[in-house]
Amino acid sequence: MRPSSPSGDRSSRLRLVAPFVCLALLTACGTTSQSARLESPAETGRSATPGTTPSDVPTSTAEVDVERDGLDPAVVTGVRYATHDGYDRVVIDLKGDIPGYKVQWVKEFLEDGSGEPIGVRGGAYLQLTLFPANAHDDDGYPTWKGGPVYPANLKNVGDVVRTGDFEGRVGIGLALARRAGFQVKEQSGPSRLVLDVAH
Repeated sequence: MRPSSPSGDRSSRLRLVAPFVCLALLTACGTTSQSARLESPAETGRSATPGTTPSDVPTSTAEVDVERDGLDPAVVTGVRYATHDGYDRVVIDLKGDIPGYKVQWVKEFLEDGSGEPIGVRGGAYLQLTLFPANAHDDDGYPTWKGGPVYPANLKNVGDVVRTGDFEGRVGIGLALARRAGFQVKEQSGPSRLVLDVAH
């Protein structure tokens, strides 16, 4: 019997190993293409905000009226906004105690003092009025700069509008794509008022 050559042993081993290498490569390729197919929040239209539950989405459209007497005027230092799963959020940053406020549906936004209409388009208009409050400092310089119309371009909130800063009242309007449920939350450290509006 002839002894097998080293090259013959090598080719036999290669024939045995080759199927396992191919199988490993196919498995790895399958894993890669599967992870590539996972949808990102942008592709599905969902927000990346974690932990939102249906109970977080506001449902009430009832007007809100909170009276607070004997306070020094709060100062509006800025207004921020962002979209979340199921709702848009508008945050009013304040210096001082949270003042009284009223949130109501209106037919259009009117400039405080003059009563002139403010030309913004929307399917519904939600007006927030803070009192006592100012959006300027003691020298009359604005503390909430820019505007009076701030394009938000969220899912329901199209524009945020400063409707006034007059006689201890600050008006903030939300031009919405449609009438929807909303809720107001008070937060401290620092003081801020949060207004959530459903999509």
